[in-house]
Order: sequence, then C-alpha cells, then structure tokens
Amino acid sequence: MTTDTQDRETTDGFHLVIDALKLNDIDTIFALPGIPITDFLRMAQADGLKVISFRHEQHAGNAAAAAGFITGKPGICFTVSAPGFLNGLTALANATTNCFPMILISGSSEREVVDLQQGDYEEMDQLAIAKPLCKAAFRVLHAEDIGVGIARAIRAAVSGRPGGVYLDLPAKLFAQSMDKEAGRKSLIKVVDPAPKQLPAPDAIKRAVDLLKGAKKPLIILGKGAAYAQADAEIKSFVEKSGIPYLPMSMAKGLLPDNHNQSASAARSYVLAEADVVMLVGARLNWLLSHGKGKTWGAGASKEAGKQQFIQIDISPTEADSNVAIAAPLVGDVGSCISALNQAIASGWSKPPSDWTGAIAERKDKNLTKMQETLSKNPPVMNFHSALNVIRNTVKDNPKAYLVNEGANALDFTRSIVDMYEPRRRLDVGTWGIMGIGMGFAVAAAAVTGEQVIAVEGDSAFGFSGMEVETICRYNLPVCVVVMNNNGIYKGTDVNPRGDAMAPTQFVKNARYDMMMQAFGGVGVVAKNPEELDRALKEAIASRKPTLINAMIDESAGTESGRITSLNPAAAKKKTA
Repeated sequence: MTTDTQDRETTDGFHLVIDALKLNDIDTIFALPGIPITDFLRMAQADGLKVISFRHEQHAGNAAAAAGFITGKPGICFTVSAPGFLNGLTALANATTNCFPMILISGSSEREVVDLQQGDYEEMDQLAIAKPLCKAAFRVLHAEDIGVGIARAIRAAVSGRPGGVYLDLPAKLFAQSMDKEAGRKSLIKVVDPAPKQLPAPDAIKRAVDLLKGAKKPLIILGKGAAYAQADAEIKSFVEKSGIPYLPMSMAKGLLPDNHNQSASAARSYVLAEADVVMLVGARLNWLLSHGKGKTWGAGASKEAGKQQFIQIDISPTEADSNVAIAAPLVGDVGSCISALNQAIASGWSKPPSDWTGAIAERKDKNLTKMQETLSKNPPVMNFHSALNVIRNTVKDNPKAYLVNEGANALDFTRSIVDMYEPRRRLDVGTWGIMGIGMGFAVAAAAVTGEQVIAVEGDSAFGFSGMEVETICRYNLPVCVVVMNNNGIYKGTDVNPRGDAMAPTQFVKNARYDMMMQAFGGVGVVAKNPEELDRALKEAIASRKPTLINAMIDESAGTESGRITSLNPAAAKKKTA
C-alpha cells in the first residue's frame, strides 16, 4: 500500500473539526492565528470556510457573538491558548450576558502537564476558568470525540436561552489520526438544536385576560424579540392589539421607529403610567430600572410601581427576578406571540383612546422639540447636528447595519437615529461595555454583505480601533464615524496640577482618519454637517472601508452619559 493510499484512508483532528463545522452549516470562523491553531486556520480556509483573521482575540470574539445574534447560528471564534483564550473570554462572557449564541474554541496546553503544574508553554486550566463565565464548557481529548464535542457546543449555544459556550481543544488533539470512514461516522449533524417551546394554554388565557382588563397597556420589545426572528408575528400582534410599544435599543426596527404605535418619544410617560406591561424578550434589569422606582411611577428606588407584568421568556427562572410577574409566559417568543395572535383573533377591543391619545400628544410635543434641536447648525458640530446627518442617511439606507458604542455617542444615537429593519442595530447591550464596535462591524459586513455604519465615541473607538486594518484587509463595506470631542465624555477636563493632561483628555484634534488611510482605506475629516453628509454618501456609494473623523464641540456631552448616577462622585464640601 502506498503512502498516498494511506493518507486517503485516514483523517486527523484538524479535518474532523473542519468537517464537523461544515456538517452543521457553519461557514465562517473569526480568529487570530497562533500556536496551536495556525495550521488549522490555513486548512479551514483551503477547505472552503471563510476565515476572518483579527488583530486581537477580543474583537474576533465580539464578531462571533454579533454573527450569532444576526444569523441565529452560533458564531465561531478560534483563539490561541492562555493569554489568547483570556482575551476571547471577555467576548464570551458578554455573549452569555446578552444571550448571543457563540462558541469560543481555544487551543490549550497538554492536560498531563497542566494538571501537574509542570510549567508548559502558556500553561493554564482554561476549562476551569471558562466555566463560571459561560453557559457551558467542554473539553475534547480524543479525535473520535470531536463530533460529539462540536455537537454539544452547538446545541448548548442555541437551545433555550442562547449564550456563550467554551470548547477546549488541547494542541495534540489536532494531530491525532484515525480511520477516515470511522471519523466520518463519528461526526454529528445536530437536529433541531433550538426546538420550539410552546406556552401552556392556561398561561396564554391568563395573559390575554390581563390585557383585556388593562386601561393603559404597554408592550416592551427586547433584543430577545429581535433574535427570535418572529418579525411578522410580532408586527401582527402589535397592530391587531393596538397596544403602544416601546423597543429596547437592539429591538429598534422590529417595527419601524416611525410607526404610529411606537411610544419611544414618550418613554418616561408610558413607563410611569402603564397599568399592564407585556415584556417580549426583555428583562427587567438595570436598563429598565429593575421594574422599580421613579421610572415606574413609584416613590423609593426599591419600591415597585402599580404595574402588572406579563413576561414572555424561554427561561422560567427569569420571572419574578425583580418584581412579581402576574402572567409569566414560558416559551420561545415566536410560539408565544403566535398563540397570543390566535387568542385575540376575535372580540378584541383596542386600548382606550384617552391612553393612546395622551401618548400621541406627548410624542408630537417631544418629536417637535427634537426636530427643532436637530435643525440647528452651530458653528462647531455637536452630537445633535452630526447625528441628524446620520439619522437621514439611515433613513435613506434602511438595510444598513448601525453599530453604536460610546457614552454620549451611544445615548444620543439611540434616541435620534431611527431604525426601519429588524436586527440592524448592534450596540453595547446588557453590560454596556465598550470595545464591541469594530468586531460587530466586521461581523455584520462579513456575514450579510450589507453596508455598515459604525457610530463611535472617540474613547470607545480606541478599544478596537486597530481592527480598521482588518476592515481594509477584507475590503469590507464599513464606514466608521468617530465622534471626536477630544476626550472621554468631554475634552475640556483640566488637571489642576498642570503637570499632565487630565485622565479624561485625549490628544487634541487627533487624526483618526489617518489610521484608515494607513491601511489603504478612505479617511476623511468632517468639520460640519455638509462635509459629514458628503463623506457618508461617498462611502456608501463606493462601499470602500472609510473612517470619518467627525470633529465635535469638545464641550458637548455629559459625564457618563445618561448613567451619571452610577458614577460615584466625591461629596460636595459645605462652604461657610
């Protein structure tokens, strides 16, 4: 028997991992090459998988998480061992917190050396470290178990409440060989990894009865509703019921933000005044003040309001996590909303006109006030005048993905830029962490081919700015707009000692645009709305990697944005 014949009759760990991924319709890998995965990535690319290589593992992980949210399939991130694994771990934990399906796969040192702490190259018990920070964690030691390991990781990532999964592949696993046919048979095609979870009929009746008796009902759509891809069912329920709705930031676009039932422009009013609130894929966490306090019309911060809640969530343990849930609906969003649609098919009365009329009145007032602010053109651009341009650009290009992070850059964009299509807004999510920007932008462009507009605070951009090289290397249609006000929150802070710049200050008038130019992309400085509008139009028309350095009034913005109250400050000293 010749060597060529022998090679054809055996396979190895490298190819078993590749074949297992392809068998499960995974076509894209986000990664950073290095020991022990360099050859694996070469082989994966040669075998037809799309490999997007990053400059830092955290951003590759963020890209995988965003890909999971957009597609509903687990995004795959490969990293090297120890420090590389730790870099990816932040993205894994963030994916789990945000309920994004993602699998972090890291090479690791040999088990026998790690367990005896004998000092191997990048020695670390990665599985033990990952377990508390993700939904599930597995290790594969033998080539014949690769199929099971990949299958378990996929099912864990997307079933029930989605989340991050860690898969540990020690270095020597890749080179293990086995009979090719036996290897093929060892692989598993995961069948129905996220099966529908139907709500109980009595739970549906309880929820409908509560809605029927409501005088001031409200629907809150969370990013879980967007992830569910039950867009038609959700739209049908909202419009059939006539109930005003409030989208959380990543649910914007499930229905167009200019829909007449949207209550976004009257957010404070509807949260405080509603008597029955239906949460659809949304959690009563800090973003909704835990369902308590002044936000909900109550007195003390720990006091619940008068609202009764209906909560649709696939996890039964989510109910009552902060306040009592009068009507929990346990099931997947699509099945629950479909059942509700059937239940209100006949004999349904829409909410009282005094409730919807009061909302419309406040919306008109607030939108008029906002439009007056947006129409101003100050001598130096501020967030409003710059974002008015982006607002119009997104309106003209509704299928574009909007990536958004920062403090003020995030807060202002959320309230100013309307979305018209589902799952097109990607932002910092539940944790509110900075650094997701370029990873999310790369993912959106790589898996959809659509135009991406990334609106970045200058501080937030610094976390992942080097990935503009990745954007240029793959020639992705990404336009980054850096809101440059020379610092964190503002550029006007002063060090009273005068011996150095203040901690929140950056180099004045930094040329972020030249970073993009350095890698062959287009870099533009925009000092007024006209220049910003022209640069955005050119970027979208050309689909070239572009960075627009939008020069913003350095006094624009507030400390910590809209969550100033979470930033402890020194007590003010009393003066005589």
